[in-house]
Amino acid sequence: MSKKNRTWIIIAIVVLLAILWGVGKYNGFVTLEEGVTGQWANVENVYQRRADLIPNLVNTVKGYADFEQETLIGVIEARAKATSVTIDPTNLNPQSLAAFQEAQDGLSSALSRLLVTIERYPDLKANQNFLDLQHQLEGTENRIAVERRKFNEIVRGYNTTIRKVPASIVAGITGFDQKGYFEAVEGSETAPVVEF
Repeated sequence: MSKKNRTWIIIAIVVLLAILWGVGKYNGFVTLEEGVTGQWANVENVYQRRADLIPNLVNTVKGYADFEQETLIGVIEARAKATSVTIDPTNLNPQSLAAFQEAQDGLSSALSRLLVTIERYPDLKANQNFLDLQHQLEGTENRIAVERRKFNEIVRGYNTTIRKVPASIVAGITGFDQKGYFEAVEGSETAPVVEF
């Protein structure tokens, strides 16, 4: 075998190994991105569970004729806004997540106002349907926190992988972009002041 043929064989092997490495990286990115998409579905699922509980809660509270209608309307409107904001899982960028989170925060705020207002209605606080719904909402809020944390962990792994050199070259060429994180609400680092 001539020296020229050996050189071409070595070049062909190097090119083939580079292609195989690139394909392996690409497939790894696909796997990680599917993990992000799957976890996003879990996040949406628990937010949907919360949205599904709200009509039952509102109907239970409506049974108390003198209950503040403005508070109920606020919850209904916030729910409508929160369920209208959806995100395409292939576009989980910081801006779309911020819009989604803003709508969800509005609903959380409306629910908090509702639960504070309920303190003035001892009969309602003793209603078993209301208590069951309140417990389900509390459990759902915990699930939301867990799923958001898992989502952020999976996104961190994905983002870290596509940013590392030399994998970042393959990610850039093949269109794998960084995904956004759920972030704390502005001002949440300050503890609320509670006065009795």
